[in-house]
Amino acid sequence: MRTLIHSAAALAAVGLTLTPPTPSPGAATVTKAGTSFLTATTITPGQPVRVGASTGDHLYWSFRAEAGQVHEVTATVSFAKAHTGASTWTVDVFDGLRRRQACTAGAQTPTAAADATSVALGCTLRRVRPWAEPWSGDPLPGTYYLRLSVTDLPEPDLGLPVEVDLLVGADADGGGSGDDGELQAPLVPNTRAGTVLTAEPAPEPVAEEEGGLTGWLPEPGSRWVWTGVGGVLAAVAGVVGFALTRRPRRP
Repeated sequence: MRTLIHSAAALAAVGLTLTPPTPSPGAATVTKAGTSFLTATTITPGQPVRVGASTGDHLYWSFRAEAGQVHEVTATVSFAKAHTGASTWTVDVFDGLRRRQACTAGAQTPTAAADATSVALGCTLRRVRPWAEPWSGDPLPGTYYLRLSVTDLPEPDLGLPVEVDLLVGADADGGGSGDDGELQAPLVPNTRAGTVLTAEPAPEPVAEEEGGLTGWLPEPGSRWVWTGVGGVLAAVAGVVGFALTRRPRRP
């Protein structure tokens, strides 16, 4: 619920208001659905769909999406017979590359109670962009696929008859990409980055270097002192070791 509220606020912030989709005048009702991506039934935005199916079927439709459009999918599944338990339904949208597109609003995966006579589903897609980076998952123009299915239900309810009413709406108001938002103010260079100096600043005093005969000597405790002491000790140890291990000369 928090995600849906946030998405609605984001759409309102960019001046995008979507109205529930309505059938186009004179549009013929589609009465069939495909069972896979390859057999998906082609529909157009604004064309109503009413088809009878069985619980457990995967129903597929396809539609064409153009740049600048925001599509809203609404579906209602009506139960002809009483169910023995609750069931969860889902509507998924895929682009031409079979990439699942996220919904910004709508009840995408609702759960119907055991005594419910119908369940309503919905999905509002992001605005179709005219271009995108190859690695991104942004929606691009092309053919999109809808899949309506049940994801969880009691086994005795499998195969019960249902009636599906589906409609896809397309809103092209606004033109640009709603994902990018709008600027609250135009971008201008910062011409007041600091204060203007009226006088030349005085240079900071530089510490004088120590002179004399001891100026070149390292400071006590520095690494040069310890290195020198270590070298002397190593030389003494080498001489002592050589003297102890040297064989005496024979007369």
